[in-house]
Amino acid sequence: MSYTALYRKYRPSEFEDVKGQDHIVTTLKNQIKADRIGHAYLFCGTRGTGKTTVAKIFAKAVNCEHPVDGSPCGECQSCKAIAAGSSMNVIEIDAASNNGVENIRQIREEVSYSPTQGKYKVYIIDEVHMLSIGAFNALLKTLEEPPSYVIFILATTESHKIPITILSRCQKYDFRRISIETISARLMDLLEQEGVEAEEKAVRYVAKAGDGSMRDALSLLDQCIAFYLGEPLTYDHVLEVLGAVDTEVFSRLLRSILANDIVAAIELLEDLIVQGRELGQFVTDFVWYLRNLLLVKSSDEMEDVLDMSSENLALLKEEADMIEADVIMRYIRIFSDLSGQLKYAPQKRVLIEIALIKLCRPSMETTPDALTDRVAQLEKKVEEGVMVVAAAPDSVSAGGHQPAAPKKIKEPVQMPKAIPDDIRQVVKSWSSIVRELPGVTATYLRGAHLSLGGENKLMLVFDDDLAYTYVSEERRRTEITERISNRIGKEIEVVMQSNDSGRPFEENYIDLEQIVHMDIEVEDE
Repeated sequence: MSYTALYRKYRPSEFEDVKGQDHIVTTLKNQIKADRIGHAYLFCGTRGTGKTTVAKIFAKAVNCEHPVDGSPCGECQSCKAIAAGSSMNVIEIDAASNNGVENIRQIREEVSYSPTQGKYKVYIIDEVHMLSIGAFNALLKTLEEPPSYVIFILATTESHKIPITILSRCQKYDFRRISIETISARLMDLLEQEGVEAEEKAVRYVAKAGDGSMRDALSLLDQCIAFYLGEPLTYDHVLEVLGAVDTEVFSRLLRSILANDIVAAIELLEDLIVQGRELGQFVTDFVWYLRNLLLVKSSDEMEDVLDMSSENLALLKEEADMIEADVIMRYIRIFSDLSGQLKYAPQKRVLIEIALIKLCRPSMETTPDALTDRVAQLEKKVEEGVMVVAAAPDSVSAGGHQPAAPKKIKEPVQMPKAIPDDIRQVVKSWSSIVRELPGVTATYLRGAHLSLGGENKLMLVFDDDLAYTYVSEERRRTEITERISNRIGKEIEVVMQSNDSGRPFEENYIDLEQIVHMDIEVEDE
């Protein structure tokens, strides 16, 4: 016998098995018991919350020969026929592929015939928002005055797309996202029936990854069980299968960002990529981690809201004391925007690296929350005893006249006697060399100045400290050196230098571009 997926094998067959939708189940059962059944229902909610399942149970219940407390007995001929999908009284229609006027006209013709057995003909129209305007108009009259033996159940994930004329003719039921606790309890029960041993922490993570959908959670659980077939399901196993990241990694990442350590943050991302972690899931989970951090920062009474162990909660409280709430909100904004960009981005890694650099260097942004972050960093330096010196205005004499400032004698830069031919060749080929390098590296190199760093050494001077930090990493320095060597056929030693003197580049260094008289091509970014 072929294998049946968990979400199909354990699909509820009676109202009592439906989890997380008690407000809907109770109402429908009461209607059946009191014989106050409506003629049109609209079930709204996100995927996997039980809309179609409840519709089928309701269809069985209204036609059941021996209902038990409003639920179908499951034993009579009508219940068995509906469960097997062979009943003529329950018609399921997928509006995504049957969305034309002719499809609805066919329904209008069919409803004129009463059911051959049972009390009601039940039409379940899934994804009803996909119907065309003409099809909706064709459905209106039938919905308004259907025969007494016809019930329409319309299901949709996007209720805002349903015309108001349809909404006003239906009883509307909103299916809620199912809580992590409810999904987790259901998964543990099913694992026990399947004879699979699993850690509670692992099951809770699968429940959380289901994002309020019981079906999604069951599909993910099925995937995890299949990957480690015959083995106990552990938390690490779940993380590996789903390409997810442990909370401890997010803690390390956040502390690297707070320390403005770009290299550590990029290296941590590199490790995750090597491990095969899914980058979109990584960004989503980090936003969730920051959300938890913001909640802890906002109140001391968040233990019941946060789904985490006492150890992780203690770690989160420690980090909450290290960062301001408005800075956390800036981080959330940047990564939330990033999450939307990643869906169709061909270079996900580059986008994430840029976002990490933005977090570490708020000076790159001019938004109000970035300015707040920069002020917070200055305040932190002051608290730690680091001198923050502002440019002082010239003093004014008692007579209101500015005293004459002493003239600074500028030391002329010593020109070299000769520039090696190898270096000249690099300068002339610099634009094409930069073009061959990957995105972020190339962008930073376009702003670099070319100078001499000693005998037969090429010095790259950066006015931007961020660019200097990024390009100076050993891996990128090696890549730049290899590209230069490949271009000129000789090895050239490359030296990186940050122009932190506060003076223009030309006053401190030899400008090779001017000497070689080679106009460097400026490319559009």
